This record gives sequence, C-alpha cells and structure tokens, in this order.
Amino acid sequence: MDHLEQTETVAVKLYNAGLPTAVEDPFLWIMGMTRKKQSLKFAIIGAGMVGTAIGFLLKKSGHNITAMADLSAAHLKRARSYTGAVGFRYPSQAADLADYLLITTPDDRIGSVCEAIVGGSSVKGKKVFHMSGAGGLDLLQSSALAGASVASIHPLQSFSSIDSAIANIPGSYFGVTASAGSKKTSADIVRDLQGIPIYITPAQKPLYHAAACIASNYLVSLMSIVESIYLSIGFSEKDARKAYLPLVYGSLKNIEKQGCAKALTGPIARGDSGTVQKHIEAMACNLPAYSSLYKELGMIAVKLARQKGTLSYGQAKIIMELLKGVKNEHTN
Repeated sequence: MDHLEQTETVAVKLYNAGLPTAVEDPFLWIMGMTRKKQSLKFAIIGAGMVGTAIGFLLKKSGHNITAMADLSAAHLKRARSYTGAVGFRYPSQAADLADYLLITTPDDRIGSVCEAIVGGSSVKGKKVFHMSGAGGLDLLQSSALAGASVASIHPLQSFSSIDSAIANIPGSYFGVTASAGSKKTSADIVRDLQGIPIYITPAQKPLYHAAACIASNYLVSLMSIVESIYLSIGFSEKDARKAYLPLVYGSLKNIEKQGCAKALTGPIARGDSGTVQKHIEAMACNLPAYSSLYKELGMIAVKLARQKGTLSYGQAKIIMELLKGVKNEHTN
C-alpha cells in the first residue's frame, strides 16, 4: 500500500467515526473524493445574510434549496436571486418541501420558529438544524420530540454582507453540536460548505461563543477605542485607520506565526515601567473612561510577557503595582 492509499484509508476511518479534529483537517480533500455526494432537499427558515449565503453555497455544492421562509417579502426576493428557492411567509410551508430544515433566524426566535414548524408540518425522520453560536439543542426540543434529528452548525466567521459571507465561509471552522442521529450528516454539510467541522458539546457552547465574540465583536469595539484616542489628539478618522491598521495586521500575522505570548511587543514586554506610567497619567487626564480597560489589558500583557520570558519577576511586580493603582472610571 503506497502513501496515498494509506492516507486515504486513515481519512476514511476518521470520517466514518464522525467529526474531525483540527489535526485531521489535511484529510478533508480526500474525504471529499471518497464520499459519495448525495443531493439533499433543504428548506431555509430566515432569509437574512447568513441564511441566503448558506443557501447559495449549498446550492453551489449540488444540493437543492427547495424553499425559504421569511416575514420580509424583500428578503425572500433577494434570497431567490441567490438560491432560486421559492419563498414562503410561514416556516411550516417551507418545511413541507424539504427533508433538511435549516433555521437561520436570530437566536431569540429559533425556539418559537421551531415550534411553529412542528405545529404546522410533520418533521418525523427529518433533520432540523440551527446556526446559533451560543444556543444549544434545547432550542430544537419541539422538533426532537416530534421525531426529528437535531443539530447546530455555527460558522466561526464574521459577516457584513451576503457576498462577504459567501466569500468568507469556505475555509472557516464550524462549531457542531449534534444529536447522535445527525452528527455525521452535520459534518458532511459543513464540508459541502467547504468548512471545517469541530465538535462542541452543549456545555461548551456559551464559552465557545463568548471567545468568538471577543475575537470578532470586541476586537471591533477595541479598535473603536483606538480610533477615539487618535481622534482626541487631532487625527482624522481616515488617518487614524491608516495609522493603526498596519499595526493590527502585523500583530495578527505575528500571532499566526508565533502564538500570542511570543507575538507580544511594546513597553510591558520590555519591562518599560516609565512608559506605562506615562500612559496611565495621560489616560487619567484625557480619557478616564478608558483607564480601567488599559489596566485590565495591561495585567494580561504582564502575564504574557512573563510567559515570553522578556519580563523579570521584579519588573512584572513594578508594572502590576502601577496598574493596580489605576482608578476605575465609568461613563454615564
């Protein structure tokens, strides 16, 4: 047996066992060749950005998007241009036309939408999915009790438009939480979206999603603070972004190559307590609302610098004392 045959055999065994872990990702292309492709009938409930993009990609991969449902006629018209699917106002009408139901509504509506589907359509033997990052399978309990297999597939990706979602989903990790009857199918669907499935237990979902929010939403929030600081000293918004974005991109590249601890640079990594003191004083005088954030992030940076090995115990102690002395300020 040559190397390719051995690799393929391992890949098929891993595939048949269920979801891959990160170390199995190189086998995904082999799995795609060895798995018999079956065209499935999907109904998508929720014709927003994510639902429309997912429908487009599923159709592109060979599946049939038989129906979409949404309260907005405009959203349904837009979605049809991407998926070719017939549109309905009521979820149960769309559910009647498919074996695989994908709920892509806002998280707070998933449970009630699922109940509406069960109340107006038979889901026995069908697969019902939602795409919430934090929500568990309990949101689909009504479908499970009615005889459906249930799962959640959540893309670890940020979407600002349908077209950006279509471009960004392939290659992204998907957090998958699934009942026993839909685990393998969930992984197959993620692969058809050219994503990488990774299993998340129901208990892990809130922390998994919190980390995703910090990496994406709170990064945006943090950059807005950076902008505010530059604006306060006379930069234009345009110049502020031109100034800090190359720094951000460089830091992300360093993290990708070296990990967080080794990627850390700056005054705390160098043990430059004098500069830290100047920062604290400037923040307190000019932007006190951000002082507590500077303090908390600085304390994390001290820990990373110690891990990196560039900050001595004595230097760390001095900087920590400076940071602990920062007064917390709150905006109204």
